[in-house]
Amino acid sequence: MTKRNKIIYWIATVWLALGMLSTGIVQLLKTKEEVALFTQLGYPLYFLSILGIWKILGVVAVLIPKFTLLKEWAYAGFFFVMSGAVFSHLATEDHGFSAYFGPILLLVLTALSWYFRPADRKTVPPNL
Repeated sequence: MTKRNKIIYWIATVWLALGMLSTGIVQLLKTKEEVALFTQLGYPLYFLSILGIWKILGVVAVLIPKFTLLKEWAYAGFFFVMSGAVFSHLATEDHGFSAYFGPILLLVLTALSWYFRPADRKTVPPNL
C-alpha cells in the first residue's frame, strides 16, 4: 500500500468514525432536533436507539484491528444507513441542501475508507 493510499484511508476513516460516532450519540440521546427530524421522516422513535447503537458498534468494528468480516458488515451497514437517509429525505421532498450534505458526505467517506483500506483489513476471498 502506498503512503498516499494510507493517508487517504486514515483521513477518510477518522472522519467517518467521528461522523458516525457523533450522530450515533445524538440519536441515543434523542435530542429535540433529532426527534423532530425522525418524526418528519415518518420513522418511529425507537429507531433512534437502534441506529445509534449500531453506528457506535460499527465505528468500533471499523477501527479495531483484525475481524475483517465484521468490518465488511460495518461498512455495508454504514452504506445502507446513509443511502437510506438520502432516500428518506427525497421521499419526504426535503430539498434543503443541509438535509443531504451529511448523509452524502458519510456515504463518500464510507466508500473511500472501504476502498483504500489496507490488505490486513480486507477479507480474503475463499478458494472456489
